[in-house]
Amino acid sequence: MTATEIVKQLQPLSTDSYKRILLNHGAREPVLGVKIEELKKIQKRVKNNYRLACDLYDTGIYDAQYLAGLIADETQMTKKDLRHWLAKGNCLSICGTVVAWVAAESRHGRELALDWIESKKEITAQTGWATLGGLVAVTDDSALDLDELKRLLERVEQTIHQQPNYVRYTMNAFVIALGTYVPALTQEA
Repeated sequence: MTATEIVKQLQPLSTDSYKRILLNHGAREPVLGVKIEELKKIQKRVKNNYRLACDLYDTGIYDAQYLAGLIADETQMTKKDLRHWLAKGNCLSICGTVVAWVAAESRHGRELALDWIESKKEITAQTGWATLGGLVAVTDDSALDLDELKRLLERVEQTIHQQPNYVRYTMNAFVIALGTYVPALTQEA
């Protein structure tokens, strides 16, 4: 199955009302308006497929990019792939969810997240903090660098009020994830 074939399958599943909701929440054209429940049905058929995920993402279509995140094989994703996905994301929500979660589950998540949070670009910094939140959720505590996480927590405390809106929002989500998933840092978070 190809990306073109899947996009053809998505088109009749779209609804104008759902498309309006997506556009009102920041998605940019092209948007089909396919509900996530329909995307998950395709995910069950396709399973993980690295090449197809990359091809779907490259369409630039919001719905196809979301589906790409569902079927991506994070073990095959390279730093170049993830940087490309961040650069070509349809909108903040695609970058802060799809890119961040695929990055968090890849072997490059920590390195990219720490790089991305240094960016002056809101979408990049937001994706970095979202990736860090995902990392603490999916990584065993024994594999986490608690000192580094403490420093990041202190950084949030010291800089959150100077950040753009979406970065502040995602920094806050990182603190919540840290407090929820890392018992050794729950009290500090």
